[in-house]
This record gives sequence, C-alpha cells and structure tokens, in this order.
Amino acid sequence: MTGEERIKQSETRLFKAVFPATTNHYDTLFGGMAMHLMDEVAFITATRFCRQRVVTVSSDKIDFKRPIPAGTIIELHGKVIRVGSTSLEVKVDIYIEQMYSEQREKAISGKFTLVAINKDRKPVPVQHT
Repeated sequence: MTGEERIKQSETRLFKAVFPATTNHYDTLFGGMAMHLMDEVAFITATRFCRQRVVTVSSDKIDFKRPIPAGTIIELHGKVIRVGSTSLEVKVDIYIEQMYSEQREKAISGKFTLVAINKDRKPVPVQHT
C-alpha cells in the first residue's frame, strides 16, 4: 500500500450529538470537551495509519472559529498530514450540522503531533509503507 493509500484508509470520522451535559454556561460545546474529542480522533487516526502504539506529544494552534450549540450534530474528521521518522501530524476538523437541515460549517480546526513508541515508551520509527 502506498503512503497516500494508507493516509486515505486511516482517515477517521466520528459523529456526536451535542447534549446539554457537554456544554458550558453559554449552552455551547465546552472547549475542553472539543479538545478531548479532537485528541481522541487524532489518536485513532494515527493508530490506524501505522498500527503501532502512539502518544500525543503536542497540539498546535486549535482555532475555535464558531461556537457549537447544544442540539446540533458534530462530525470530527482526522487526517494524517505529515509523517516524520518517529512522529506524525494529524489535522482534526470539527464540523457543525444542524439537526433538522442540511446546513453544515467548519467550527474548529487543530493539529496534533503523535509519536510512535515501543513497550518501554521509547520513540520508534513510524511504519508507514
């Protein structure tokens, strides 16, 4: 499998309904919850790409472009955008979908760097071909 095929195959999508238990006092998705979900999608995407143990080592510039109101559906989309020797970078976007219309827009975007590790938690080369 080529690198591009592996990237395509590892793309990850997660859908969630935004319920009141996940919102803040403005009745919008709590930012910490959004970051938690984004890191989870980045982890799954990286794992599907290399099929190795990975850990998050950094997140880079998470842009909150739109508030995500309670009562909407969100889609998280993760895609590998860079592969290094022991690390890979995953871009995660969150899209808002209105429950009862086809309106959809990007709300949050961020990048996460994950490192492949062995059983001793030491960095190892990323397997990608």
